[in-house]
Amino acid sequence: MLDHQLSMHVSQYEGLYDVVVPQDHLLRKINKLVDFTFIYDELKDKYCHTNGRNAVHPIRIFKYLLLKTIYTLSDVDLIERSRVDMSFKFFLEMAPEDDVIDPSLLAYFRRKRLKDEDLLDSLINKTVEIALEKGVIRSKSIIIDATHTKARYNQTSPQEVLRNRSKKVRKMVYSIDEAMKEKFPAKPTEDTIEAELVYTQKLVEVIEKEPKLSEFPKVKEPLNLLKETVEDDLLYLQESEDPDARVGHKSADSSFFGYKTHLAMVQERIITAATITTGEKTDGKELSTLVEKSKEAGIEVKEVIGDAAYSGKENLEYATENEFELIAKLNPSVSHGYRKKEDEFEYNKDAGMYVCPAGHMAIRKSRQGKKNQPQNQVDAYYFDVEKCKRCPFQEGCYKPGAKTKSYSVSIKSEEHTKQIEFQNSERFKERAKERYKIEAKNSELKHRHGYEVASSSGLEGMRIQGAIAIFTTNIKRIIKLMD
Repeated sequence: MLDHQLSMHVSQYEGLYDVVVPQDHLLRKINKLVDFTFIYDELKDKYCHTNGRNAVHPIRIFKYLLLKTIYTLSDVDLIERSRVDMSFKFFLEMAPEDDVIDPSLLAYFRRKRLKDEDLLDSLINKTVEIALEKGVIRSKSIIIDATHTKARYNQTSPQEVLRNRSKKVRKMVYSIDEAMKEKFPAKPTEDTIEAELVYTQKLVEVIEKEPKLSEFPKVKEPLNLLKETVEDDLLYLQESEDPDARVGHKSADSSFFGYKTHLAMVQERIITAATITTGEKTDGKELSTLVEKSKEAGIEVKEVIGDAAYSGKENLEYATENEFELIAKLNPSVSHGYRKKEDEFEYNKDAGMYVCPAGHMAIRKSRQGKKNQPQNQVDAYYFDVEKCKRCPFQEGCYKPGAKTKSYSVSIKSEEHTKQIEFQNSERFKERAKERYKIEAKNSELKHRHGYEVASSSGLEGMRIQGAIAIFTTNIKRIIKLMD
């Protein structure tokens, strides 16, 4: 059963909130700013309304997840703090004497109730709607960029994941009581997930038998994370890596394993659109989607500011068709001329190289043709032929037995004379300076709201994490602008 409204039952201790939760507290401001009944409308179809016992209200569970993101806590630490922190209980619309939920409900809610591909757009659109109502968005310009998030388990074996987290726990314990070395179980001699799981469970049991030790915050938090890894994500550990994560490239010689979040943000630093993809996807192809989503959210787009990744020919044409200025510097390797299989081979602006359909990056490039005839020159990008020999996509791409595999791009920069002229103007140079704002927003997501590493496995989990993190940062920004 599920009630439409979330409400606090009458309590004789309700007056405590007026004493212990200041009027200018962030959580008070969020409760006052946001009507959370839209969460009920989004999720009501995921519940049975005719039978069964009363469920924990989806608005309250959603608020738990907001608290988790705002304060960067594990599920267990979030519930423990909600038990004693009056500001948390006030935000959750609980009576001071009410008990909290079991942490396992949060994992269940994420996996079963939030399986909605539209959740990301819904939460962003709600915050933009609030911002427009409050009059804090006035600009008609959006800034676009992509930020990467590492997969939770990276490209390491599952036993290595457990081993590293066990090591962190032991290190914290030793800093308090080095004598605990004598009580800890012997480290496993077999390099298997089963042996590492047995060791981890024994380690947890030993520490929990020392209540004084396990209550130290610097031990408690990594210990809870270790337990959560074993209990909540055992299935993914057995799969050895995140099934959806992919290798992306930050530069020619550095890469990451995980996901990309492509963002659009207005000048007031409120995110208006986002798409979340696997790590190997290129930035430029997301421009039109971000612009369209921003328009759907209620933003009038007259200018788009981005880096060279967004200056592809198709984006220049899209900008002209949709009557907005594209403030993005041309990169000859992205924006010029015609090339074969342009829908398959994508340019990575960070690395300055093309990526093939299988996700492999070129290892070197060279320019060919007469120097005094640039219109007849081509850039040739060479791939690791050993990978091509084993590639499942080699048919029609790599000729068996060939000693090299290259991909050529013709140089035809004269086709972009208008954009070259524009990017040399003072207006272009002045407006391009605004791009730093989205870099700061990316940093905020990563360092204040845990967006540097995925909190669960799979693209679906990443979208849920992104939706709640972006909702949180937008609401905080709206409150700051209103203040």
